[in-house]
Amino acid sequence: MNTSATTADRTIELKRGRGNAGLEPGFFARRNVWDWLFAALVLGGGLFAFGRYAAAMDVYEKGILIAAMPALIWLGWFWRSMRSLMIVVAALSFLAIWLYQAPGGGEAVDLTRADRVFLLKYFISSQSAILWMSMLFFMSTTFYWIGMLTRGGQTFEMLGSRLAWVAVTLALVGTMVRWYESHQIGPDIGHIPVSNLYEVFVLFCWMTAAFYLYFEEQYKTRAMGAFVMLVVSAAVGFLLWYTVIREAHAIQPLVPALQSWWMKLHVPANFIGYGTFSIAAMLAFGYLIKQSATETRWYKLAPLWILGVVLCFEPLVFRQSKAEQAGGYWFVYFGISALIVVGILSMRRRIAAHLPSFEVLDDVMYKAIAVGFAFFTIATVLGAFWAAEAWGGYWSWDPKETWALIVWLNYAAWLHMRLMKGLRGTVAAWWALVGLAVVSFAFLGVNMFLSGLHSYGTL
Repeated sequence: MNTSATTADRTIELKRGRGNAGLEPGFFARRNVWDWLFAALVLGGGLFAFGRYAAAMDVYEKGILIAAMPALIWLGWFWRSMRSLMIVVAALSFLAIWLYQAPGGGEAVDLTRADRVFLLKYFISSQSAILWMSMLFFMSTTFYWIGMLTRGGQTFEMLGSRLAWVAVTLALVGTMVRWYESHQIGPDIGHIPVSNLYEVFVLFCWMTAAFYLYFEEQYKTRAMGAFVMLVVSAAVGFLLWYTVIREAHAIQPLVPALQSWWMKLHVPANFIGYGTFSIAAMLAFGYLIKQSATETRWYKLAPLWILGVVLCFEPLVFRQSKAEQAGGYWFVYFGISALIVVGILSMRRRIAAHLPSFEVLDDVMYKAIAVGFAFFTIATVLGAFWAAEAWGGYWSWDPKETWALIVWLNYAAWLHMRLMKGLRGTVAAWWALVGLAVVSFAFLGVNMFLSGLHSYGTL
């Protein structure tokens, strides 16, 4: 009798549990007052922009603006840290725009105030903000590595993470203000700043860092930052060199083929792919270092020798691009690269002990590639539509298109082997690392060594 009663009680409890699960509050019911306040701010800002600038937009740009509002709201609800980022970026960008207004001149804009107004000159004009971004990414990388190599380095890693957030903030402020500045130079010059190597390297830096910071928060470990921020700092190093050699920070009018609203969608989607593929490759590098921590045989340390070759001989690649004019810069780059390789080689056991588990590294690597592949696929499809509009055909086997297809096939095969054959471990890590070389050639190598319809960002 007691047994039957106990069984009945358990059955009732189970049904009640199912009933409660079925009555869980829905997605919108789970939103708190701060979520709705953030949504109101985004809608208010979007409607203000629509009312003020709609006359300067075509129908496609209006559609993008309308679609962006719910997308930003969802992003802020999905990842709460992004809300603070968006609010701060908007506030600083509007402050910069306000400071560009000539005093007593109504809405007249004076771009020379960038050299005279303290906040613009030193902090939030586009070039100042991007220079701050560069310095802060270097500092972030340094603190991540200090945290990696010292006992009790959590404080340094936290500083590295905080500085990365500030760098992303200033990169976005610089991007928004540069967009505004371009429109003030002339109506035929204004464009979203994703049109040349300088602008897309800024895009690559903050997107890569932002995606990494998401993974850092989700997995509650900062130990991966030392490796991921290396590729961001390398991109910053190239950006600074390119700025010196080409004066690339100067805003230039778009070439006719780039005067299309497709650019606003195609390029950011492409660089989400490049950024997340880079994250996966750097985590694969960390995976291989962790795996070879106890090895003494030189051929088992292949990842380090490859890193050394790539970093130390990169200056030779850029000699054809007036690198001799910045010989001192590349000499310093060579020295820092050698120190990085020697440091990782000599302290690989401590690094391996500090890194998260193989399972975490493998899982983040997989998720980064999955996200990157999805966005790279979207970018490739959008690029085909853009090509049809600009050149009259969806595909022309241009070198950039061909290498984009190679990148896509490489990661499609990686994901297929992962999902169908259970690809894990060393082979997956090496494949992801080699994938970075393929991506790098598709991104930069085509511009340097090949010519074609996409040769907008020559070195």
